[in-house]
Amino acid sequence: CIFVFPPAWCLRLLPVLLFFISFVTYYRSYSLIQSITRRTQLFMKLEDFFWRNHLSNLALPYGIKGSGMFTLHCTLLSALSTRFTQQICLECRTCVVIGNGFAIKNSSLGSIINKYNVVIRLNDAPVRGYEEDVGNKTTMRFFYPESASYNPGLDNEPSTLMVLVPFKQQDLRWLKEILYNEKRVRKGFWKPPPQIWLGDASKVRVLDPYFLHQTAVSLLKIPLHPKSKQIPVHPTTGILAVFVALNYCDVVHVAGFGYPRSKSLHQPIHYYGYATMRSMKNSYHDLNHEAEALKRLEDSGAILYLHPHL
Repeated sequence: CIFVFPPAWCLRLLPVLLFFISFVTYYRSYSLIQSITRRTQLFMKLEDFFWRNHLSNLALPYGIKGSGMFTLHCTLLSALSTRFTQQICLECRTCVVIGNGFAIKNSSLGSIINKYNVVIRLNDAPVRGYEEDVGNKTTMRFFYPESASYNPGLDNEPSTLMVLVPFKQQDLRWLKEILYNEKRVRKGFWKPPPQIWLGDASKVRVLDPYFLHQTAVSLLKIPLHPKSKQIPVHPTTGILAVFVALNYCDVVHVAGFGYPRSKSLHQPIHYYGYATMRSMKNSYHDLNHEAEALKRLEDSGAILYLHPHL
């Protein structure tokens, strides 16, 4: 600038430049927050089928087109007509989403996590033996058949809601077979789901596909109709849970998110077990894209991490 304009001109242009930078930052944050609707109907309810038309032009995982009867059966048996919002304090909803990442290991956050009104956990991540770092309170656990624990009672409380995230028709079929004790069909899964599930049917919920749709479209900008040769990309359960929390909670904190940036394929990725970065190859998720989205949410003040992270 000093080679083109006199110093006085530079000083005059500086406020304009700062305003432009602030405007761009604000616009990005505003557009991100605008995708949050504070929609409190988290789960499929009977009225979606009987008392109004469920507006869904998409198949799973972003809509129930073609899956209506599977969803209806699951909804009916697991008593999803009960509003979840009646079970939680509406005036003090502080929520924390616990990721399964290695970053939470040795964090000693357990006692802090247990103080939140709502604690959301993911898949089959264990609690027993890891209470000092991850706590033992669980309000909701998001899962899909391949990530289900055969005995949810081992790492959840009796009141924990088990929230099925249906990525495909087979997921709803699996739940229907489990809840109705029907013959199991094993085809259509990338790994065998439990054939015996000891969970309480009254605590099962089916997440409204609206939230997966909005996570993909509004937060991650994922094209819903990829080109024929492209491998489809879907949000992870973790980023979905964060988006759900932002739509439901007044305060959203997160822990255990983020994959190691190490190029070593032997780097552990979870606070439990032996999975390494090698297991993330050929994933149906864009982890770098999700990391960028979480960073935008953090920068906008929408979420707060409970521990240092990259």
